[in-house]
Amino acid sequence: MKYGLRELKMRVLWGGLNVVRWLLAAVGLAALVLSAMIAVPVKRPATLPFIADAVRDADNQGIPPLQTFRARDGSILSYRHYVPSGQRVQRAAVLIHGSSGSSYAMHPLAKALAARGVESFVPDIRGHGASGTHGDIGYIGQLDDDMADLVAHIRSTGVSLPLTLVGHSSGGGFALRIAGSANQNLFVRTVLLSPMLGIDSPSTRPNAGGWASPSIPRIIGLIILRNIGIICCEGLPVVAFATPENLQNILTSQYSFRLLSNFGARRDFHADLNGVKGPMTLIAGANAELMVASKYEEAVKGTAAKMNFRILEGANHMDVVSSARFTDVVAEDVATR
Repeated sequence: MKYGLRELKMRVLWGGLNVVRWLLAAVGLAALVLSAMIAVPVKRPATLPFIADAVRDADNQGIPPLQTFRARDGSILSYRHYVPSGQRVQRAAVLIHGSSGSSYAMHPLAKALAARGVESFVPDIRGHGASGTHGDIGYIGQLDDDMADLVAHIRSTGVSLPLTLVGHSSGGGFALRIAGSANQNLFVRTVLLSPMLGIDSPSTRPNAGGWASPSIPRIIGLIILRNIGIICCEGLPVVAFATPENLQNILTSQYSFRLLSNFGARRDFHADLNGVKGPMTLIAGANAELMVASKYEEAVKGTAAKMNFRILEGANHMDVVSSARFTDVVAEDVATR
């Protein structure tokens, strides 16, 4: 059948319009699906008593006051400074608290380090404690910049000692992130304490043993948007923690997508491990409720990381930073190894 030129043009036009209509419908459907995914809120899990007990019962005697430094974006961020007394200072360390916490949680360990001549700097990571807005940061990668700015501040005060980076739980994952990045030259050694290596690590219990309750649909939706260049909604909360309501002034109850993506190892934590050139030590409590300590060696196997392992019998997840029996072990390692 032959068509006239006019009729042929009209058929091509209508065919093109139909394609556009179906494309718009597909885009609209995708937008609805993404909107529905992003709309799924986070739900707070039941409080884990041992976390609350560790925070409430931790030794806070002699805790130093908060000091501040200015980050590159102009923000004023907080940290605590532990100066050893009675011993010659031979080493220095930066201590990173775990998820939801603050510098307050690292006081027992910092105190044990000071007793062994290690000068320590313990920041409230942005989004926690007295640094920034609770539960959020400005962009993914900002915490890496903050760490470089903190070290620059430390050096500006006249501290020239080599620095060891020590991180607990999610702070351990973040310490690994730093150790495998361009910022690794800021530190001579990295110590990971019961680190959260990531949800894909065999060492991580499902939902971190009940500590974290993520909104998986919202996370997936935001990842999809990021992959197509849309980052408008990354300040939305995507995970809630099992924190008690009466400790909201100390603990951060939820994280935005930005903070969750930055405060820890990268999703491919093996890439971080392969990027580390300096020595590393991993110390974990055998009874850690959030992690599976016996699986850490499996998680690291096959990577280029030079990792020493030490599993502390009788220690739980918080003991490595809060119980004198075990903080003494960690402090001795940092001070002498």
